Amino acid sequence: MLIQQYIQELLFQHECVTIPNFGAFLSHSVSATILPIEGRFVPPKKEIGFNSLLKSNDGVLAHYIAQKENSSYEQALRGIEKEVVVWKQRLNTQHLTFAGIGEMRFNSFKKIEFLPFGKINFDLESFGLIPFQKHSLVSNELNSEPQIFTTMENENKEDLMFTPEKKNKDRSPILRFAAIGVIAIALASTLFYFGNEYATNEKAKSMELAQKKIKSNVQKATFNLGSLSKISLNLESNEAEVTIAESEANALSVPYYSVIAGSFRSMENATQ
Repeated sequence: MLIQQYIQELLFQHECVTIPNFGAFLSHSVSATILPIEGRFVPPKKEIGFNSLLKSNDGVLAHYIAQKENSSYEQALRGIEKEVVVWKQRLNTQHLTFAGIGEMRFNSFKKIEFLPFGKINFDLESFGLIPFQKHSLVSNELNSEPQIFTTMENENKEDLMFTPEKKNKDRSPILRFAAIGVIAIALASTLFYFGNEYATNEKAKSMELAQKKIKSNVQKATFNLGSLSKISLNLESNEAEVTIAESEANALSVPYYSVIAGSFRSMENATQ
């Protein structure tokens, strides 16, 4: 019967797993811990303890074993009792080890002393997380190779310190030309775009000014229709007829006429 394995599986689900007539394993949550001096980070976990005073059977372990081994509750309970007898006999002469959980031994007062292994994180929310250590930046700088400086003297005996330049032989000149070409194309495209837009705007402004000028000239235009040549007429009439004509003309109102000239762009507007 794999009682130790079943106890380990139950510790992931329960905070207390009691072994009848032997004791109980207890788990309690511990938050994440940071040890700045050591540079160690410990994730949240559950620490396991043991209490030999909790010996009453709560049925959790027996029911779990019966389910796993497809047996009855009574059979599982008898199997636990037999295993407990073996554990007590072993503690009198040697240590008792629970795989993945910890180790038990008798102290000088014949009391069970439990030492947890702490290698398994029984917290399901942090399962799989392990402690890790981060080295400080100071140690990295000490372990790193010092930077090499080259000192040279000029004609005035002045110390000049500089770092040696890295060789650029690995850089291909084709890449430099390609970068220059891309920049030139981008600049040309930008200039063409803004130049074309500027020319379009200026053309529109010029057409608008021309239309305004034409409209103003048409409104102010005067038309010279020329003058008619004088015609001399010799009329002979009797004085009586002239007198009658003058009397009739005085009797009637003489109408006056005026000539209006117009200029139209289309024939249809002229005929209306």
